[in-house]
Amino acid sequence: MRYRIQNLPHWLDEDDDALLRRAAERLSLAPSALRDVVVLRRSLDARKKGHARWLVSLEVSLDGPLASTAADVAPAPDPQPPPVRVRPPAARPVILGAGPAGLFCAWGLLERGVPSIVVDRGRTVGPRRRDVAALMRDGTLDPESNMNFGEGGAGAYTDGKLGTGIHHPAVRTVVELFARFGGVTRILTEGKPHVGSDVLPSAISAMVEELTRGGCEFLWGARAVDLELRDGRFAGLRLADGRTIDSDRLILAPGNSARELFELFAERGWPIEAKPFAVGFRAEHPQRLIDSIQYGTAARHPRLPPADYKLADNPRLGGAPRGVFSFCMCPGGVVVPTPTEPGMQCTNGMSNSHRSSPLANAGIVVAVSPGDFAAEGFTGPLAGLEWQRKWERAAFALGGGGFKAPAQRLAAYLAGKPGPAPGRTSYRPGLTHQDLDPLYPAPVKAALRAGLRAFDKRMHGFVTDEAVLIGVETRTSAPCRLVRGADFHSPGLRGVYPCGEGAGYAGGIVSSAVDGLKVAGAIAAELGPVSP
Repeated sequence: MRYRIQNLPHWLDEDDDALLRRAAERLSLAPSALRDVVVLRRSLDARKKGHARWLVSLEVSLDGPLASTAADVAPAPDPQPPPVRVRPPAARPVILGAGPAGLFCAWGLLERGVPSIVVDRGRTVGPRRRDVAALMRDGTLDPESNMNFGEGGAGAYTDGKLGTGIHHPAVRTVVELFARFGGVTRILTEGKPHVGSDVLPSAISAMVEELTRGGCEFLWGARAVDLELRDGRFAGLRLADGRTIDSDRLILAPGNSARELFELFAERGWPIEAKPFAVGFRAEHPQRLIDSIQYGTAARHPRLPPADYKLADNPRLGGAPRGVFSFCMCPGGVVVPTPTEPGMQCTNGMSNSHRSSPLANAGIVVAVSPGDFAAEGFTGPLAGLEWQRKWERAAFALGGGGFKAPAQRLAAYLAGKPGPAPGRTSYRPGLTHQDLDPLYPAPVKAALRAGLRAFDKRMHGFVTDEAVLIGVETRTSAPCRLVRGADFHSPGLRGVYPCGEGAGYAGGIVSSAVDGLKVAGAIAAELGPVSP
């Protein structure tokens, strides 16, 4: 019999034998009775400053069943059966977008015996590295190959944070595949799995290579411009070079910056709607400061990783609460430019596998909704997109061009004063010292300042002259949703399956990948299993 034991405390200076003894005590057995011990998850508990510990979950084999189970002990679940092979379709499905949603949809189809054609406007990881380097070095933007477009999508040039708030059996599948293709088995037990920006691109390439060996076809530098329909059903994908890829199934996994696709749907009157998202700034602190705030006197312990944080508040302004929260926190990380269009500034964060930068950063963002867009004259399905563009243009102008980021010390922004010039930064195109107050409408700024004050009460020292706000963080999720029904089809567009973060159904690498696997499962159910 195998059992799972949850949340065993394991202090930093203890050896593995102490953990084994504690597991045996939980089961009321001798340590020698435990066999095939496997660590499932190791999460850091630093709530007591100066007394950080790990909370560890194990799976063990026993010779027989337990007479009774203690708290946090349960029989291990049975392994998931492999997917059933399905009848081959009349034509290979086409997947638009080679980000996490698209790649994992291709994987889910292929393991059922269905190879697909994956189309992406960007380049493969090798040449894409050079395009990204040019953007970071001197502000040269390639609209077709950048931090968002190309092999792996935006996911390839984040840092591979694989934590997620969703609960789905496929989450484990996603983590296991990243561990396999990246050669990073450590993420299988991390409470907050993190691949690293130095490892993730090669992991994506390895996955693409295996998909190709299995029969999938990849088209790079292939920008889609239209969908061909026949009697209300998808019939082909038209590319900018004049080619049309014939098929009766299209998985739309475009990423949250696929603005031309959103515009195409709105122009054609196809199902699309504006949706809420969040905007704000990147906050960059010295990592030693975050370590000190989070770990207290244990901050310099050699077994502690660079500290992170997750903050949220709901200040009531104008009678209604508005969410303010940290987003994509990167301990030991760097701030990077993520534009896809000329004249529009936006940022994100990433960190390598060792999280070795002396700086930490996170998006500090405010929830915005169609009501905010309408207040500035933006209505209809593209209201959020145009609102987003407005503030990206304003940030680009404030930065002075070349994708230099407008920036201000956090304490000065909170005080409503220009303050001294920002100090050290990881943002390579460079910072332009500016008062950030002209960015965003008054309700958003008020919520942001209220949230920062609340965060400082929870993390004393968070508001400091050592911290810098860098403009702007606008692409936390897609500003539009490509509507789909319970059967995953777009209403009125049979054979079109909106998928992942760019379609408005996920937020992050793991949830996007899981959504890709779910769409693959829906298509497999339509095809039906292969006859015995």
